[in-house]
Amino acid sequence: MAEAGSSVIHWFRRDFRIADNTGLFHAAATGLPVVPVYIRSIWKKTHSWTGPKRQHFLCGSLASLAKNLETLGGRLIVRKGDAVAELRRLIKESGAVALHFNQDPDPFGKAVEAKVRALCEEMGIECHSHADAALHDPDEVLTQGGSPYRVYTPYSRNWLALDKATPLGKPKALNTPTGISSLPLPSVADWGLREPVAQIQEPGERAARERLKRAVAEKIRFYGAKRDFPAQSGTSRISQDLRFGLVSIRTVFAEAMKAHATADPAGKAGIDIFIKELAWREFYFAIIHFFPNVLEEEFNADWRGLPWDEPGPLFDAWKEGRTGFPIVDAGMRELLATGFMHNRVRMITAMFLTKDLHIDWKLGESHFMQHLVDGEIASNNGGWQWSAGTGADAAPYFRIQNPWSQSARYDAAGVYIKRWVPELAAVDPARFVEPPKDGKPLAKGYPLPCVDHKTERERTLAIFKRHREASSRG
Repeated sequence: MAEAGSSVIHWFRRDFRIADNTGLFHAAATGLPVVPVYIRSIWKKTHSWTGPKRQHFLCGSLASLAKNLETLGGRLIVRKGDAVAELRRLIKESGAVALHFNQDPDPFGKAVEAKVRALCEEMGIECHSHADAALHDPDEVLTQGGSPYRVYTPYSRNWLALDKATPLGKPKALNTPTGISSLPLPSVADWGLREPVAQIQEPGERAARERLKRAVAEKIRFYGAKRDFPAQSGTSRISQDLRFGLVSIRTVFAEAMKAHATADPAGKAGIDIFIKELAWREFYFAIIHFFPNVLEEEFNADWRGLPWDEPGPLFDAWKEGRTGFPIVDAGMRELLATGFMHNRVRMITAMFLTKDLHIDWKLGESHFMQHLVDGEIASNNGGWQWSAGTGADAAPYFRIQNPWSQSARYDAAGVYIKRWVPELAAVDPARFVEPPKDGKPLAKGYPLPCVDHKTERERTLAIFKRHREASSRG
């Protein structure tokens, strides 16, 4: 039996909500006072996996969480530094008899969790780690032989057939003890960053639930028909909410299935495609769980050691959206301006970097993570390796998207391109679907294409073929 004055800790990490939060729910269910804590990292200026836009959204979500906890009699305790050291101090200060947290799907978080479990054992307190970020843990979705899937389609069949957990409620009370010290809520300046000048979606649990409500009511029934067209509002736009845990994956699935029950056949088909995207997310969680080396090298061993060009000025042109390929530049500028990029355009820009500019996918992967508010390590890695032709269930290396024909197919009227590349506002969109025939820029101040797609496509095919032949010779 817990002694008088004891408490339990819930450690927030990527689960900034009070509704259907597995770890928080079970911490509160003990009946003991709950100490909710967030531990801020202490890196400064630059980080391979985040940047000002993501940190801005993080800070706003923490501010929202703090207010929501207060409605339950809780108080968010903010600390900074090494997670293990700070939890050690907090356990002593609070008299905690147990620590609850939701598991992180990526290898970096899992490494910290192992140290935290050892800390709890050393200090003689209970340690409860909860599955929360996914509908199914990687170990739940395996082949009949018990091995991990390497291809999405059979994985998804298994995943879809499994029963899904239903959402939990929110705690009735937390009753955080008084007298526990806390730092102020963080701001982007704490990481040595400037506030981003970007059109970032509103952070916080309430805003996320509104986005989900809108997606279910207005979008997911038409997901199959509209999701590939970047000028349309055809995607759910809840990816950053899942990444920061502002809504739970169980709630998303449950709301989608409610809509499915009342939809017409076409609507059901659209919702089915949306749900399969949730399975893609968890397929990539499983890939980095079973094959964490993918964060350092190609998933497909055949393509390890591929020669890549030095980044140089072409990499800068790609990052800044001035390649002279309108659909590529529109996507890269959308990313800089909003911390978001339409998924179809993510594929186009990633394949352009790796297949037209011959630049290592890992550089593009890091750039995306530094700017995407919804940057999920597993999905981002999976998407980049898919585009590079090196990943799990990836596009074959010889399937190379043509940016010009992609524009014709997915932005024929040039609405998306003109939205993000204002220099082209007065240009006939028919000119966005092939290189300039007259050898002149499409508009004043807009560059000519930085490479010839046909030439670079042939070079890519030769590079991959040569590498495969060399590997086969041993």
